[in-house]
Amino acid sequence: MTFRPRLLDSLPGYSAFSFTKDLSAGITVGIVALPLAMAIAIASGLPPSSGLWAAIVGGFIVALLGGSNVQIAGPANAFIVVVFGIVLAHGVMGLLLATMMAGVLMVLLGLLNWGVGCAIFLML
Repeated sequence: MTFRPRLLDSLPGYSAFSFTKDLSAGITVGIVALPLAMAIAIASGLPPSSGLWAAIVGGFIVALLGGSNVQIAGPANAFIVVVFGIVLAHGVMGLLLATMMAGVLMVLLGLLNWGVGCAIFLML
């Protein structure tokens, strides 16, 4: 089975009614996610703009490559401890490296169809 972003299937039948529903949902998520992203950045010792950029870029990537019409992506405050620990021990460059390494690992697991099983195993 090949990967096909859900966006490609959703756009042909997209209507003004769907846009208004999506716009109101996006505003609601943004009201919650953007201040939370800034708070995570501040709590991690980074400038608030770092959190805004992370939330905006991450949101666009999930919107473009997501696999569901109802998928929502945003910051999770549980990551404050993880992000702060990495920044404290390894600096911002260490955080960027850890993020890129995690992304490569996730892509590899997805390509090998090991995503769900390995994710559950790694959580144990």
